[in-house]
Amino acid sequence: MTALPHEFAESWLGQDDDLLEAFLALDTPEGFKAELIEGEIIVTPPPDGDHETVIGRIARQVFRRCPTDLDFAPGKGLIVPGGRYIPDGTFTDRGAMLGRESWSKPDGVLMVLEVTSNRPVKDREAKRKGYAAAGIPFYLLVDRQKNRIILHGDPQGGDYESVADVGVGEPLPLPEPFGFELDTADLVE
Repeated sequence: MTALPHEFAESWLGQDDDLLEAFLALDTPEGFKAELIEGEIIVTPPPDGDHETVIGRIARQVFRRCPTDLDFAPGKGLIVPGGRYIPDGTFTDRGAMLGRESWSKPDGVLMVLEVTSNRPVKDREAKRKGYAAAGIPFYLLVDRQKNRIILHGDPQGGDYESVADVGVGEPLPLPEPFGFELDTADLVE
């Protein structure tokens, strides 16, 4: 994991302000997801079937084609600089999430997955920067509104340095430890 910039140190170690306290005290309805993104509490309803299908199809490809033994956590709460995010999917080293609380630092996280829904700008910008600032090696974004699949890699200085961007239907190479080309043909219908 990369070193965190100084300005993120306080938010990484814990935000002891009223907003964080209010966020952690939320009683979110079943199926809803609450996140703290750039000082804003975002509550989203349960995702639609297309959204969940994309996640399942990517997870299935990773487990069938990846030479490394990984774990997958759907909906794992991650503490990142400046917020608390719940990616649509989290690929980790095997056993990395065992014994963790509902919110934890992203130690052992190899790649997070987001599929855009009703707030795509948060996925495209704020979450990308939060994941990079946390040192998560890869951020895979399925942008349903733009019909694009984007892999961000090489987190440096609060953002990702490398970007691979393909249209739906084009293969997307996933570097090691994944080591295969993601078939995107049936991800967005």
